[in-house]
Amino acid sequence: MAEDGKKLRSTRRRTASSRRWLERQLNDPYVRQAQADGYRSRAAYKLIELDERFGLLTGAERIVDLGIAPGGWAQVARKANPRARIVGIDLLPTDPIEDVTIFEMDFMDEEAPELLEQALGGPADLVLSDMAANTTGHKQTDHLRTMALVEAAADFAYGVLRPGGGLVAKVLAGGADSALVAELKRRFAMVKHAKPPASRKGSSEWYVVAQGFKG
Repeated sequence: MAEDGKKLRSTRRRTASSRRWLERQLNDPYVRQAQADGYRSRAAYKLIELDERFGLLTGAERIVDLGIAPGGWAQVARKANPRARIVGIDLLPTDPIEDVTIFEMDFMDEEAPELLEQALGGPADLVLSDMAANTTGHKQTDHLRTMALVEAAADFAYGVLRPGGGLVAKVLAGGADSALVAELKRRFAMVKHAKPPASRKGSSEWYVVAQGFKG
């Protein structure tokens, strides 16, 4: 394991960007902690930190994980609530997680919401969305594509959450659009933006947290 600040060796054939990524991974304390704790990704600590602040997972018996791959958030949810029914979906393949139902398909597929609801077997307590569109390098395009996923997650949440339930969704710097925030405030008792410490300082990601669904 590399020590803090240690540079990668034998990277002659790697591109400059891949070298920077690998060096950052090796020097990232969250990556090392995830390996030690058995989590599949450092992203697990984003949910842990959001939960510490907002109490998201307390009493959550039915949880939906949108953009579940590689499974770190589902692992955290399972650890917090061993008996919870957890259902996830992602375009990318995700290795099985004990007692978690995983669909390998596009959440934007018109059949996806119904499949998730059927697998839940009842109203959800919490909808988690760590989905993000593949970046193009064009800020406005990337923002619009990611916001489309956030809006889709919110629309799904409106139809599946029990009264009092919650929603967490990844957004980009600047937060959710004003129209979406207004709608969330109409439907939830509390809406806030948060950037957990585990989110890299250079990252543009934030999360919108909505709690107390009004039904």
